[in-house]
Amino acid sequence: MAAVESKVEGLSKYMFTAPSWQRSLIITIFLGVAVDVVSIYRGSEPTCLGTLGYIIPGIIAFIFTKPLVEVFGKKITWNRSALLVLASAVFSLIITLFPIQLIFPGILPLLFAVSLGFVFGVRLVVLVAIADYRVSRMILPAIVQSAFAAVAGTYFFGIYFGYLAIVIHFLFGAGFIFFLWLVERPLKKIFHISTLNFINAFIAHNTDGSMALEDFFRQIGEEVFVPQVTLFFRREGKKTIKFTVPNVHPGPMGEIGGGNLPKIIHQSLGGETLVAHGCATHDFNLISENEIPKIISAIQATEDSVVYCNTAGPAVRYRYETVEVLAQPFGNVLLMVSTRSPEKTEDVDYPIGLSIMYDGQKRFEHVAFVDAHNCMVEVTSAVMPATKTAHEYMKVCNIASVGAKDEAQATFEAGASHVTVPFDRSLGFGDLGIQALAVRTGGKTTAYVIFDGNNMQEGVREIIRDEILKTVDDCELMTTDTHVVNTVSGRNPVGLRVPPEEIIPYVKEAVAKAIGDLTPSECGATTAWCEHIVVFGSQRISQLASTVNTLMTFLAPMAFSIILLAFIFTILAYMYLI
Repeated sequence: MAAVESKVEGLSKYMFTAPSWQRSLIITIFLGVAVDVVSIYRGSEPTCLGTLGYIIPGIIAFIFTKPLVEVFGKKITWNRSALLVLASAVFSLIITLFPIQLIFPGILPLLFAVSLGFVFGVRLVVLVAIADYRVSRMILPAIVQSAFAAVAGTYFFGIYFGYLAIVIHFLFGAGFIFFLWLVERPLKKIFHISTLNFINAFIAHNTDGSMALEDFFRQIGEEVFVPQVTLFFRREGKKTIKFTVPNVHPGPMGEIGGGNLPKIIHQSLGGETLVAHGCATHDFNLISENEIPKIISAIQATEDSVVYCNTAGPAVRYRYETVEVLAQPFGNVLLMVSTRSPEKTEDVDYPIGLSIMYDGQKRFEHVAFVDAHNCMVEVTSAVMPATKTAHEYMKVCNIASVGAKDEAQATFEAGASHVTVPFDRSLGFGDLGIQALAVRTGGKTTAYVIFDGNNMQEGVREIIRDEILKTVDDCELMTTDTHVVNTVSGRNPVGLRVPPEEIIPYVKEAVAKAIGDLTPSECGATTAWCEHIVVFGSQRISQLASTVNTLMTFLAPMAFSIILLAFIFTILAYMYLI
């Protein structure tokens, strides 16, 4: 599955920003003028094909494509319209000037006609993908450039060229429409959604911030019931600190679904709220941001039932093979933060976390289990039930809960801080920046630092943690796994684009402020059941990824076969008309 997900992530390399429309048009005009200059220099006919066959049709297409698309309520930018004109001109020139003319002289009209049919097909596919998935609505915007070029060709080569151009447009148009139908079939058959409409929504999200993608997720979603443990640190004269652990996933990307789940929970619960990463894979991505209020309401409904205790035990580390846990009891509440660093750390599947919580509840009333999510090398598979790694998680948590139950408890102090950073989403930092929770009991201070980011680059945890351990007895670094830092790629961890040396000052500031905020505290917790939360659903991501990768495997051969078939029929039509 890791290989499948990596292939899907690799598709992001095809995303790019269109250059300014002025640049694209200037290049198109230059190409047309170059064709005319070469024709005049060599004394070949026609001498104005560059102007009448490329420049003027390109300008007309640039002017009319955008309004023709927007007639149906869709959008395309001037930059994209101009780039499409330029790409079409380049394709047409390559086909028209193909060296086969050296073997078969006199076939320039045929090649020019073929190029126009191909341009029509390409424009149709592009417009259907980036603007409106409904083919019938994009035929007119798609045919503008090649149709006006065909008029120029008829002027140069005679009326038979006009007939040939019509036939070739029909052949290539039919071929590309059939290709689009084949592209639509897999997702339509399995998930009953339109592949092209999905692409439209994806591009609209990345360019305009559209939330239309959530409509697709809603079609494949299913309801789940998940627990959410929240620790409340009540302090006299200061705001209550809330440390909550959702067992849904903050994805899939950007603001879509639950991508900004940590920030929304933080803002909604008020005070100083820290949102850690629980046990959930992309199967538990929220289908819409509108699902988050259900989680918040569930937490708020249990807050009045909190039973507080003013004692806490020391934070102790436990390790079993590759998994390490920092466990700290607060009365009848247990907080466990797990990591596999320096081994790769990825999402832990929900059933594993639920098993750990149930096992811990033999000794504690409430068990908050956190996946620190703090070591990434590449996009890897989640930790699934019944695997060796899953066994290690459950084994070490069992050891930790047994050990924590035997620890002597004493009164404690708690403090929190929130530090904004000058690093934006593109650099791997979400909107919350860095938060810290400091706990001091029995003369020992522990710092829990949460980065609003999606995982940490391998080795960064150790570098930063070594610095923090100069001022506290123990600490752990976590990430919220927010996906606002991911739009077209699953890999943008903390420390990848910003070196740890630049991050450390802000972490030290957060820890220092949290320590400075230490106040005698009481801790209580609730386990709120979040009901009817609509998520992607079991194995949906795997099915989508597999379907997309299978489609990508056959896409190129299908396209080549259809173009070849259209070309063969074009030759037959040419021979018949001649």
